[in-house]
Amino acid sequence: MKKLFTFLGVILVMAGSALRAQEVYSSAPQQTSASETDATLEDGEDWIPSISLNSRYSYDRVAGGDLAGFGGDGFYLEIDGKISKNFSYSLCQKLFSQHGEDDSVFDNTDWLTLSYNVGSFGFTAGKDVLMVGSYEYDAYDIDSYFDMNSHFYNSFSCYQWGLKGEWTNRKETSTIAFQVTNSPFAYAPREENMYSYNLGWYGAWDWYESIWTVNLLEYAPGEFVKMVALGNMFYIGDFSIGVDYIVRGDSWKDSLDEDFTLNIMPSYNFNDKVRLFGKFGWEKTSDDLEYDFWGEYLGREDKLAANEECGTTQPAYLVGGKDYLYYGVGVEYFPTESVRLHAVWASNNYTSRHTINVGVTWRFDITKAIKRIAAKRN
Repeated sequence: MKKLFTFLGVILVMAGSALRAQEVYSSAPQQTSASETDATLEDGEDWIPSISLNSRYSYDRVAGGDLAGFGGDGFYLEIDGKISKNFSYSLCQKLFSQHGEDDSVFDNTDWLTLSYNVGSFGFTAGKDVLMVGSYEYDAYDIDSYFDMNSHFYNSFSCYQWGLKGEWTNRKETSTIAFQVTNSPFAYAPREENMYSYNLGWYGAWDWYESIWTVNLLEYAPGEFVKMVALGNMFYIGDFSIGVDYIVRGDSWKDSLDEDFTLNIMPSYNFNDKVRLFGKFGWEKTSDDLEYDFWGEYLGREDKLAANEECGTTQPAYLVGGKDYLYYGVGVEYFPTESVRLHAVWASNNYTSRHTINVGVTWRFDITKAIKRIAAKRN
């Protein structure tokens, strides 16, 4: 805890120092136009990092079971900024006690990247999100609801160290990216020498956006999960609908009917204040797969026994021979830009239980708060 408060103190000092440096710069005589009045800008670049603390708190009730209670869903520090005209950085750090195998500070780091952008090209190094073409997958933890998710989302180890290069066309409607990271199956990444190779296309138009990827995920030396993930988002006014389709397999011929995920996600936005949304998902797996995203490699009988003992709405494991259908609806209300209230209901065909989750998400913009304090002092 002492390290945490020291870390947050350093962040606040950095933000304050950056802001004071900009105030000194802005007080120096210089030629500016009427539009160049933002003291945080220098040569058209904003050097002050964006720093925020984000958290979600909720009440969770499993109807048809005994599980219920209040609790925090996460506490995150996010920092984004620029080092120079071409270099930028991004950090998302979980600020709660959850340790990995090596008890490293980076176990709680979701991403920590340094990017270099020049012209139409960009290069990124560090811990990043492994590219998968899915809008369900693309949603961050704090914006996702556990029991409405696929098993793939909840089991996939998505934050990995690696490198990425990308190219964007002049109209900025298409980006092609190639990424190499540690494999999500490598539980001792520096020792196991296993990698993931990911090729992606990001499209963006007024009525349609896409995230399509082809992934080779090494689950054993020289053995790969072949995956094609097609994420699609369609817009019609204030209505949007996402359609994800992901197929996986240790051979291409088996992937279409042995291991796949399909998501259909409609949403309607009322004046940026209220969002109604739903999800219907269909997932299928096989008991004969050579890989296991959970890393446990249990037999069918052990999975069935674990499901019998499980008291949550979502089953502990999926088994072959029974398709997994999951569904839910929810509403989000934004009383202010930084506060979101939500209510969610979710269920599935594996259990007779239902989840009701009601909560609040808040985002505290530290940079904006320091700017306001500085403005009042002036």
